[in-house]
Amino acid sequence: MSLASSPSGPLTAAPLRIVAVGFHGLRNLLEAVAPSYAGVAEVVVLDRIYDDAVRGIAELRSGGSVDAVVAAGSNGQFLREHLDLPVVLIKPDGFDLMQSLVGAASRPGRIALVSYGPPPAELLAFNQRFELGLEIRSYSNEAQAERCVDELSAMGVETVVAPGLVVDLARARGLEGLLLYSQGAVREAISAAIDIARVARQESARREKLNTILGQLKDGVVAVDHEERIEAVNPAMESFIGLPAEQLLGRRLSAVQGELSLAHTLRTGLAEVEQVQQVSGRTSVVTRLPIVEQGRRTGAVLVCQDPLVIQRLDRSLRTRSVPPLRHAKYGLSNLVGESAALRNVKRRALSCAQSTATVLIVGESGTGKELLAQGIHNASERRAQPFVAINCAAFPESLLESELFGYVEGAFTGSSRGGKMGLFEAAHTGTIFLDEIGEMPLSLQTRLLRVLQEREVLRIGATVPTPVDLRVIAATHRDLPRQVKDGLFRQDLYYRLNILGIRLPPLRERHGDLPLLVRHLAEKMTLRLAAPRRMEESWIQALVDAGRHYHWPGNIRELENLIERILVFREHECEPGPMTDEELREIAPELFANSDVNVTPAEQINDIRALERRSLEQALQRAGGRRDEAARLLGISRTTLWRRLRDLQADA
Repeated sequence: MSLASSPSGPLTAAPLRIVAVGFHGLRNLLEAVAPSYAGVAEVVVLDRIYDDAVRGIAELRSGGSVDAVVAAGSNGQFLREHLDLPVVLIKPDGFDLMQSLVGAASRPGRIALVSYGPPPAELLAFNQRFELGLEIRSYSNEAQAERCVDELSAMGVETVVAPGLVVDLARARGLEGLLLYSQGAVREAISAAIDIARVARQESARREKLNTILGQLKDGVVAVDHEERIEAVNPAMESFIGLPAEQLLGRRLSAVQGELSLAHTLRTGLAEVEQVQQVSGRTSVVTRLPIVEQGRRTGAVLVCQDPLVIQRLDRSLRTRSVPPLRHAKYGLSNLVGESAALRNVKRRALSCAQSTATVLIVGESGTGKELLAQGIHNASERRAQPFVAINCAAFPESLLESELFGYVEGAFTGSSRGGKMGLFEAAHTGTIFLDEIGEMPLSLQTRLLRVLQEREVLRIGATVPTPVDLRVIAATHRDLPRQVKDGLFRQDLYYRLNILGIRLPPLRERHGDLPLLVRHLAEKMTLRLAAPRRMEESWIQALVDAGRHYHWPGNIRELENLIERILVFREHECEPGPMTDEELREIAPELFANSDVNVTPAEQINDIRALERRSLEQALQRAGGRRDEAARLLGISRTTLWRRLRDLQADA
């Protein structure tokens, strides 16, 4: 039976159904015994013979299942030859024979015993030794049975002990007919039929379950017997070989497809696992395994796998094995501010989150473009999936290509064994954030365009692309239309990126958000630096007042750095209490550059460096020269302290 043609539903728990075939005397015995099996099996008595019995059983099967057949004599043998069901023959034992002969002995005249098939040699010897005078005959078909009865009648035999067919023929000729079977023989046959049917049901259920499983496999599977004749084949293997199951079952696998031969496996019993082999000009991964049942080798199984499918599964597994750290930490609520400009940004970001189209964020450095990208991702349906970010300006061209697209093993000298998954694949089902997209080389812009168009990635050195499902968010501080005009950025890529556009306003356009931003960043910085003292409200107000007239070229990043500077220097160099304008001017001279024409940018930088040097020297002095303690007093790491001291020494 083909694996492909097996039903996929489970077997119903219908009761066993046994058909008992007999006529006249045997029918009476069957009808007497059948009710005793109620609850175990349904025993249906059929009063037919030969072809008529075959048709009757077919009619019963059309209305429900038939698990086994019970019959006797030539009728049973005929059914065995014409049915694809198990047929159990009713066979009389020695007790049945003796009981029937005792019954016949009470009748006058000569007695004959007629059997289906050759009579037992013991009976012939018993008849001769004790001079019983029995006429013993046998038959194998209906014609022989008729001739046998006619001969016995001509010989003057008056009583015939025989199976049902001969009994009926004898009675039709005026002879006495005694049925050879007993209730015990009938019960034994029906019980045997029930046992056979139960085992067949279990085997059928097991085979059906196996066929259902194999039928769903993408790999091709074929099983053969000990002579290498195909016993089972699944749809994938049918497609692989190019022939339907009907033309494969029963044929030797070697004759069908010599390259798939299992003869060596059957002969040696050795398994061959995941062997790369050419089959009909195609590269396949082939596994050959012997089938051993109860310690005896009864066949073998062959599995064919498409290597391209294996590669794609491997890539899929690598994609799904993205480290849990590749997730967005921030939401749109982390965009601090209540200005009209920022509220407009949040509204547009929420709209972008409801779409899967590519987003292009434009804004100056330090405005929070990645934070906005994470917020869009976390507000979208992909929030539970990876968020992968890369700064396109941070890598040289060759390294950026391998980071984005990955590579296969041996793609270039020094490539990792097994290859490497690129960030596009790592972002599968999630979002990839391409920061500073305007810095991407033209050669990689072409490859990126294909990813956006085809949603597939070709690793360096690979020939088969890998499909990816991802959302792209790009960001830049560049004037991309200008770069397109100057030939530095592909026009078609620009239009692919600029589907949903968001402009993130600089800090100078949202001075009204300064109080909220300063308080938020000060709280964040206090926790990070583990500063003993929080930023006082007077400090915040002084910074906000001065900042309203400042251009903020570094935007929020510059504001954050300035707050850190105030916390560090104010903590270690100034007395507690409100911060004066003079103190703020000393710590952050750039805030007053526009109002103080006497202070040049170079002088501002020198003032900052002098202040920083003085703060470091005082901390080291208080710590007795111990750098660990000085770093603790300043609220920075020892590495940061070492780096700042080195930079100040270089400037000196």
